[in-house]
Amino acid sequence: MRPPAPARTLAVELADAEPGTFVTLMGHVHRRRELATVAFLVLRDRSGLAQVVVRPHEVPDGGLPPEETVVEVTGRVAPNARAERGVEVTMPRIALLSEPAATPPIELWRPTVTAGLPTLLDHAAVTWRHPCRRAAWEIVAASLRGFRRTLDDAGFTEVQTPKLVGTATESGANVFPVDYFGRHAYLAQSPQLYKQQLVGVFERVYEVAPVFRAEPHDTVRHLAEYVSLDVELGFVRDHRDVLDMLRLALVGMLDAVSTHAADAVDRLGLALPVVPAEIPLIHFAEALRRVGASSDEPDLAPEHERALGVWAREELGSDLLAVEGYPLRKRPFYTHPWTGEPIEGGPWSNSFDLLFRGVELVTGGQRLHRHKDYVAALEARGKSPASYATYLEAFAHGMPPHGGFAIGLERWVARLVGAANVREVTLFPRDLHRLEP
Repeated sequence: MRPPAPARTLAVELADAEPGTFVTLMGHVHRRRELATVAFLVLRDRSGLAQVVVRPHEVPDGGLPPEETVVEVTGRVAPNARAERGVEVTMPRIALLSEPAATPPIELWRPTVTAGLPTLLDHAAVTWRHPCRRAAWEIVAASLRGFRRTLDDAGFTEVQTPKLVGTATESGANVFPVDYFGRHAYLAQSPQLYKQQLVGVFERVYEVAPVFRAEPHDTVRHLAEYVSLDVELGFVRDHRDVLDMLRLALVGMLDAVSTHAADAVDRLGLALPVVPAEIPLIHFAEALRRVGASSDEPDLAPEHERALGVWAREELGSDLLAVEGYPLRKRPFYTHPWTGEPIEGGPWSNSFDLLFRGVELVTGGQRLHRHKDYVAALEARGKSPASYATYLEAFAHGMPPHGGFAIGLERWVARLVGAANVREVTLFPRDLHRLEP
């Protein structure tokens, strides 16, 4: 019979250990410092850092292991006000659990990351080990946790929809073609058509999954593959009910970041936004006037979004601003026409974009739900309803008024942490130039 494995103590648990007791730590050598009469190993595990004091007679054969070597350290807990969390480990026995590690591409023990983005991305499997890099993904994970919990509590059902599809979701362009057993197929641009159909089954659905856009953008805010947080809910009155649900989801995500990633927030020195009780709302036509854009513009340019973000922060005290009523011609065929008070221009739509700190974060709105309206909308755009037969079947059999939204996960976290480029918070980004690692 195998002997029991030693009980492992995490770095974060050392402060609660009784002084004088022996503990076993396991992790990477984060930093090695050798002085004249003593040496220090800083050990890094998933919970944080721990300091190990090594006297000359305690150095293992072969010397102190280099940074990033994986080790097991058994030693005695001793208080030290200058050590991490006021405690350190002395009288260590050090055993290597890996070969001595090669020199990493960046100095992971330094407090901040100074390497350029290409280096970080080329060596992502190692550079993500830096505590500040890792903190960004801890915030991602907490955001996902809060998103799921909030929607679960609101009666939603999590679904998974196909990522290999026979037709483009929103248009015939900007899709990645795939050879599907000799047939033409595509990587899904969005779960939009599927999540609408599933409203007829579950009423409220959400999905967390990758989407793929073959758009030749080479900007700091676009990726060819990103994670989309998609939501669709039935029995809405209009797009403002959808915006209310979006607000609830954002509150839940931020609550989870504060609760489950507090150390990461502190590590990065972040000021988390406060979601107002009611997200400020402005009509698209008024937004154009406010930024001095032409009234016939079909969309907001990035500089317009930035200007609106500054206005919302300075005048309304909000990091969030919803712009509603985008021109119907700019929105997909399934978008519901405007049902609010008549506004000059248009025709407008029951849709919105949510700007977060001056960048578009979310697109959402109310959808058409009557079969005859879909037929008319498709024909008006020169599309054949027959090409959407399987999608339209759900509407022929009765669908409730519904709407939804999609949050770009990486863009959300990039704005939270103040990243200059969305690739900084993407584990292994895919863009116009990058297909590895």
